[in-house]
Amino acid sequence: MRSRALLPATLAATLLTVTGCGAESGSDTGAGTEAESRTTAQSSPQVPEALSFTATTVDGKPFDAKNLAGKPAVLWFWAPWCPKCKAQAAETVKVATAHQGEVNVVGVAGLDTNTAMKDFVAETKTGAFPHLSDEKGEVWKRFKVTEQSRYVILDKNGTTVYEGVLPAGKGLAEKVAGLTG
Repeated sequence: MRSRALLPATLAATLLTVTGCGAESGSDTGAGTEAESRTTAQSSPQVPEALSFTATTVDGKPFDAKNLAGKPAVLWFWAPWCPKCKAQAAETVKVATAHQGEVNVVGVAGLDTNTAMKDFVAETKTGAFPHLSDEKGEVWKRFKVTEQSRYVILDKNGTTVYEGVLPAGKGLAEKVAGLTG
């Protein structure tokens, strides 16, 4: 019985909202048109499950991986004390710079303290792209990475197209070019 009493009130409230009762003619009510809503929804890429996580950068800034959606992404898993990782740094920066705006490159640091991670970024001059401070290994676990100096490359849909080691970053440029060209 209670639902019958609420139905007319709900319908009346809906009609008042839809017809704009109480709003001045031509005023902006803050609600976009249906076409504007569709355009906004179409311009926002679908966020794949792989990119449904948040983290903190080595600089302490919040990071939301959903912002990577719609473009290929290179996740570079490294540790500050790793000589192989240091050897990959220059090539990773080169690829990130060459494909800026086309591909997202993100370092995922682990296996040490945030201070050591910040020092690594400064020493290797890799600050041109974000680096996540993954001290607890949550992002590493998400991508099933069990050792440092690995790349996980995702296509624009968030599907892993490569996972492995690229000594000194050799081959990274070709793999990324295959996703953008």
